Amino acid sequence: MLDKVLNARSVAIIGASKSKTKRGYQAIKTLKADGFEGEIYPVNPKEDMILGIPCYKEVTDIEGPVDLALITTPARTIPGILRKCGEKKVAGAVIIAGGFRELGDKGKELEDAVIQAARETNVRLIGPNTSGMINLKSNMNLVGIENPPRGNIALLCQSGNMALTLITEATIRKHEGFTYYVGVGNEADIKFHEYLAFFRNDPDTKAILMYVEGMSQGREFLQEAYKTSIEKPIILLKSGRSATGKRSAGSHTGSLAGMSQVAKAAYERAGIIVIENSDELFPVAETLSSQPPVKNNNIAILADGGGHATIAADLLSDYGVNMPELSEKTKEKLGSILPEAASLVNPVDVAGGTDSDPSLFADCAKILMKDPNVGGLLVVGLFGGYGIRFEKSLAIGEEAAAHRFGAMIRKRHKPIFVHSLYASHPSHALDLLRHYDIPVHDSLDISCKAVASLCRYGRYLKSYHGITNFELNWRAKAKREGIRIIENAGKEGRTALLEHEAKQLIQMHGAPTSVGGVAASAEQAWKMVCQIKGKVVLKIASPDILHKSDAGGVLLNIETKADVKKGFQQIMKNARAFNPDADIRGVLVAPMARPGLEVIIGTKIDEQFGPVIMYGLGGIMVEIMKDVTFWVLPVSSASCKKILEDTRSSVLLDGVRGQKGYDKKSMRKLISICSELVEAYPEIEEMDLNPVMLYEEGLDVVDARIILKKNPEQVVKKL
Repeated sequence: MLDKVLNARSVAIIGASKSKTKRGYQAIKTLKADGFEGEIYPVNPKEDMILGIPCYKEVTDIEGPVDLALITTPARTIPGILRKCGEKKVAGAVIIAGGFRELGDKGKELEDAVIQAARETNVRLIGPNTSGMINLKSNMNLVGIENPPRGNIALLCQSGNMALTLITEATIRKHEGFTYYVGVGNEADIKFHEYLAFFRNDPDTKAILMYVEGMSQGREFLQEAYKTSIEKPIILLKSGRSATGKRSAGSHTGSLAGMSQVAKAAYERAGIIVIENSDELFPVAETLSSQPPVKNNNIAILADGGGHATIAADLLSDYGVNMPELSEKTKEKLGSILPEAASLVNPVDVAGGTDSDPSLFADCAKILMKDPNVGGLLVVGLFGGYGIRFEKSLAIGEEAAAHRFGAMIRKRHKPIFVHSLYASHPSHALDLLRHYDIPVHDSLDISCKAVASLCRYGRYLKSYHGITNFELNWRAKAKREGIRIIENAGKEGRTALLEHEAKQLIQMHGAPTSVGGVAASAEQAWKMVCQIKGKVVLKIASPDILHKSDAGGVLLNIETKADVKKGFQQIMKNARAFNPDADIRGVLVAPMARPGLEVIIGTKIDEQFGPVIMYGLGGIMVEIMKDVTFWVLPVSSASCKKILEDTRSSVLLDGVRGQKGYDKKSMRKLISICSELVEAYPEIEEMDLNPVMLYEEGLDVVDARIILKKNPEQVVKKL
């Protein structure tokens, strides 16, 4: 329960100081100046009074209850101080000091001691290595930023400088502000997902804005985000996408960092609006916190110039936003009030129609907002600047239009966005728009990003019922024979199944594959070929040789007895030369698969999010095209459909240049089977089905590799 921590009614400043440059002085000064509604308790054994407030030797000397401690002392003192806080029944502590796991092994050892002390005393921790926290509802400012703007956005941030940037931007824009700011720091105790749960239940918070460098419990975060995003939008910027950025983030917080394909896909699947450019972060949050989502992904553009209209249309198209055709009724009404030269298709260009009366913008907007195909409106150009650019008297018409824009949003429940070249100029019309929570930007790129984000959020809300909640149902669909296969490998000390074992496992769960058999001799191999009655593939069977082709351990299109004998001997010779110490069980004999579209399905355990699945073009095209998509498991039937659509090669599945398409239904079923396998057998570390031959009807898993966790018996005990 974080209520006593984030809504503390009493704060002890441990490390309080009379030195004006010290954090222990600045915190007390800010709390007093801002009118903190609770009690302030300075703690310093060497002082009697600080800023007119009595000082205590120890936190345990304070007579009244203490909800929160702001600890400003050096890192090495923290474990002992936390134990004192535990004696006082303090609910939480904000640890400012750095010098923990972000500095390496020695720092990690100290952080472990801090965590242990917190657990023993039931004191919840914000940080360490944090800039602090702010509750603007109770004026509890434990950061020292002057006059942070109030609003309805909660800010979670792992960088003090990034938080300052966002708060400064909000101050300059003078429109939207914050309910809370929490510097998450090293996330040693309170995790990101716990903050999400708190802000989801906070009635004053309308959106959650996040800057993340590293996250220690990714799957728990996704589960909480899934529940939160249906009620409140979450906007996230993840740093550390590049190798250099990853090292930088790691040195700052010591957390696992990196915006991998897995992370981006996972966040978006949980309904999070992922931002990749820092200058778009606050504008998008501001938009999502104040505007109704676009319900149909359709936007109309209203412009007073063709250039801006064209650029906006291109940008929105790039973001996947539709610009629908306007109804004949809409075009007829627009034509009745606009000049003959006006463009009545979407984008709509007024062609000088607003030059003498900018209130015409509102007349056009009213017509467009009534069109059932239009889910929202983007106005681009000079609105708000007519009185500045041309004639002061024109400002009256702009102000009247601004009032009408505000009324339209309330009536139609459709958003309006305004791009204006004069957004940074003093303009009463633009101030009125901001009063009505209409986003105003001077950057067309940022305006379009805000529009696209609101559309994306609307699409997510519409598809919410088809998304899984990221919870795994371990062992639910395990087969006894499947458990036996894995247990047998464990007893032999193997961390990989043999190919025929892997195929047996996936086959018993419904995956189409030719298992084949392992022959210990050339004669036995020939008997198997005779039973198959067709061309076969010969593969080395060894738990120590996973990449069989690299060892010369694969021969294709074998048919005659002479070829079987020669092939068997050659494969065994190649394998022994490749790895003299390898445990060689024989040669796998399996039917040759007929040609088809080669795809790959793989699963692995991601360090942040747990089990994930990969799908894309298979065979040699995996490394060449790198056309794959990653999804966090488990997946729903709706997700399986989206997975296929998520790759560039998805067009191949429908057939190209007169070719028939491929069996997408069978492919979706196989993806679902792989998801089921990972839940059924948590011992699986990695699974690689490559290639899977996809046909017009059906498919065939040609090769299968399953890697097990190093101690599978311990995995079972944990369930």
